[in-house]
Amino acid sequence: MPDALSLDLQDMAISYAVPGLLDRLLRRETQAVATVDGINIALRHGETLGLVGESGSGKSTILKSIAGLLPPLSGRAMLNGQDDLQPRVEDRVGQHLRQVQLIFQNPDESLNPRQTIAQILAQPLKLYFGLSGQDLLDRSAALLEQVRLGAHYLDRLPSQLSGGEKQRVAVARAFAAQPELVLCDEITSALDVSVQAAVLELLDDLRRDNGTSYIFVSHDLAVVKALSDRVAVLYQGRLCELGSTSDVYSSVSHPYTEVLLGAVLEPDPDFAPTLSAGDVVELSPPTQGCPFQRRCPKRLGPICEEAVPPRRTFSEGHSIWCHREDLSET
Repeated sequence: MPDALSLDLQDMAISYAVPGLLDRLLRRETQAVATVDGINIALRHGETLGLVGESGSGKSTILKSIAGLLPPLSGRAMLNGQDDLQPRVEDRVGQHLRQVQLIFQNPDESLNPRQTIAQILAQPLKLYFGLSGQDLLDRSAALLEQVRLGAHYLDRLPSQLSGGEKQRVAVARAFAAQPELVLCDEITSALDVSVQAAVLELLDDLRRDNGTSYIFVSHDLAVVKALSDRVAVLYQGRLCELGSTSDVYSSVSHPYTEVLLGAVLEPDPDFAPTLSAGDVVELSPPTQGCPFQRRCPKRLGPICEEAVPPRRTFSEGHSIWCHREDLSET
């Protein structure tokens, strides 16, 4: 029997483009260009998928679209392998609102500074489960214990907490909804290394205890490797590689994956990172061909500029979108 799916993204295309003032006044339709395109990813129940790529690769855009904050241009998202997830969060039924939770990079932007931790945790508990009185207090205290803080934090304000403690409260609020899927958007990037490790361990424990699925966005490839079961590599909003963590990090690789891995710093004074592609920030993908063509150190020529790369499968679940037929072990 195949593994149950938590989320299935089918041909998703997403754009950040907003019609200009004149277009809105004249009610003119504008043709939006997809910032992210051709995203087909199936996430299994209890699995962690890491999204990696440089800034502007579309990682956070995908999370916002799944969360209903940025409706896609086309495609669909299926929850639990069968339920259509409405594109806009305001159109979603209560069960779907509960099942998909988003944890932001900066908890200061998501925790109301005028509310106590008890009030912050009470919102999802009242909304989704109708808790009140002692039941509400007991459940809030249990959530704080679950994220290794304790009930004595209930009366505190966010300003009285450290960065790591605030992020733990944000995690507790997400799990108050008993979600099926948690979207983690760079949630450890602003934390000290030791605090990062503690939060990552906490997330992994919560996943095992609750059977929750994660989509985890990070620039830190070491963090992604430690937490993820599978990894999707994105460049300019297009998939370059998708596979198990062991395959992506140690097997056949897309040229862009090689660039990312070659630039990772190692705790060795004699190690020098390799910058195998030009350090250029691209504002938009090419209009045709491979999205990585302008920077690729292994570009073949006109075929890379003119044709969409084919999907090559190297092992079960490991795919690379590239024209090269001589991809080798890294």
